[in-house]
This record gives sequence, structure tokens and C-alpha cells, in this order.
Amino acid sequence: MNGRRTGANLLTDHPALYEARFPDPHRLAGRWAEACLRRYGAGPRVLDIGCGTGRDAGQLHRAGRTVTGADLSDAMLGHARVHHPGPRYVRADLRRFDLGQDAFDAVVCLDSALLYCHTNDELDGFLDSCRRSLNPGGLLVAEMRNGAFFLGRTELLDAPRADSFTWEGVVHRSVTTLSVDRAAQLLRRTRVWTRDDGAPPVEQRSAWRLLFPQELRRFLTAHGFDVLGLYDRPGPRTDPPWREGDVPAGTADADRLHLVARLRNRG
Repeated sequence: MNGRRTGANLLTDHPALYEARFPDPHRLAGRWAEACLRRYGAGPRVLDIGCGTGRDAGQLHRAGRTVTGADLSDAMLGHARVHHPGPRYVRADLRRFDLGQDAFDAVVCLDSALLYCHTNDELDGFLDSCRRSLNPGGLLVAEMRNGAFFLGRTELLDAPRADSFTWEGVVHRSVTTLSVDRAAQLLRRTRVWTRDDGAPPVEQRSAWRLLFPQELRRFLTAHGFDVLGLYDRPGPRTDPPWREGDVPAGTADADRLHLVARLRNRG
């Protein structure tokens, strides 16, 4: 034995730790999503699917939207209700959910949550659910890793990446290794956490679907969506990050992918 224990997901199980590890003090992700909704004239009712800690749902609520935040993690939902009140928070699996037909004017899915749909059937389930949930003419807004970035590029794969941060007086360190499973079309991540308080190391494994821009367009078209925007920058996780008033680029080959699609009227 190597002395490591396996955790379900250290950050998901500890939402405050998640927000400390991935701070967003200026609420860039929620503001970017709100700017997309305004740009394309979305109505007020928004579903934030895969809402996590509720930061982005809370930001959309403060912008005047009627927001439902949905996640599969009870810990995340509990944190969201306390720390980001205003939206309605419900438990739902983004791979297939039913929160009412024509219940929303927009669905928002940020921070690569869509890529937890690892198979084509799961992606079909997500898009079927979005189609059922949206009013005709409703928007789907998503932000995620870009599968096209890994075509011939290895800079994120060449060596483990070490990070550290301090939370509640304890230094948390992580070593992250990424690898591409080409047959499954997944980006696999192994992350080992250590702390300076003597706690044993924790090893965690996760994966994201690597979707390519044209592949994603094909899925969306098949499910009744027209793609209004599919581009790599700027966005809340790009370098430099999105700023109010920025215009989407015409490229789609950097490491993030941003999507805006509209549901066609049902004929």
C-alpha cells in the first residue's frame, strides 16, 4: 500500500474548500453568462445546471434573473443555499433531468460541467433534457475545456502540475497529472492532495469528455439547436479573461470553448 486513501471528491465534498481553491471574487463566470444572456435577448427564467457552490447562480439572481440551481452534490447544494441565497436549488443529474417542460428561458452550464457527459448517450440525455426544459427560442450557454486544443498539443500533459493554497490555516498541496484516453475520448485526471497538518494523502481520479467544435455543432443541430456562437476566447477562464463589452473571437482552437445556442421553434 502507498499510504494514500481514495476520496470521492475532496473539493466537491467540501464546497468552502472548493471556493478557496478556485476563487472568483469578481464573479467573472456569472457575469460572462449574464452578458451572453443579454446579448441574445434571453428571458428571465434561468437554469444553472451543475451549479456547484452556487456562486454563478447567485450572480445571475443578483442580475435580476429568476434562477434555479441544480447539482448532483448534496454538499454543494447545502452550501449554495446558505452562502448564495436567492435561487431555488434542487438536486438533479445533468446527464438526464426533468425540471418541467418549457420551464426556462435559458440553460447555463459552466466550468466544464457539460463534459461529465462521458458517452454519446449521456450527451444526448443532456441535450434532450435541455430541449424539454427550454421554451422555443430559449438559449443554451456553456463554457468548457476544448477538445481541439489537445490535437497535437501536449503542454498540459507533459509533466505533473503542483499547486498549493492555504485554507483555515492549513496548507493544501496538490499534484495533478492529465492524460488523454483517445479510445474513450476522455481527458483523465489524477490528483494527489497532501496537507501540512499530518492528514494522509488523498488520491482522486476524474475525467472530462473531449468534445471537438464540429462534433458539438453536430450534436446540437441534431437536438434542434442553432449555434449562435462557438469560440475559444474571451471567457471567464481565458488568459486574458473576459471583460464587459468584449466581442467573441472567430477562433476555436485554444484551451477553452464557449457556446451559445438557441432552441429552434418546435415544428
